[in-house]
Amino acid sequence: MTALELETLRNAAMTLSEQERAALAKDLVASLDGPADEGVAEAWGREIRRRIQQIDSGEAELLDAKEVLSRARDRIRG
Repeated sequence: MTALELETLRNAAMTLSEQERAALAKDLVASLDGPADEGVAEAWGREIRRRIQQIDSGEAELLDAKEVLSRARDRIRG
């Protein structure tokens, strides 16, 4: 695609509504990610189930938001 063609396309896109531009932008960004890995959703499902089991069994330490932010600030400060 030439620079002129790209500019023409860009100008045409800018005439779209905000909602249409957002949908187009989403599709363009998604196209940069490459093909979806079929195993990712399954792996996340397993991880979520594992974490729920840890919470249910009491193995996981749950923190409230204030504690999480406090710990993060402490780590950043060194």
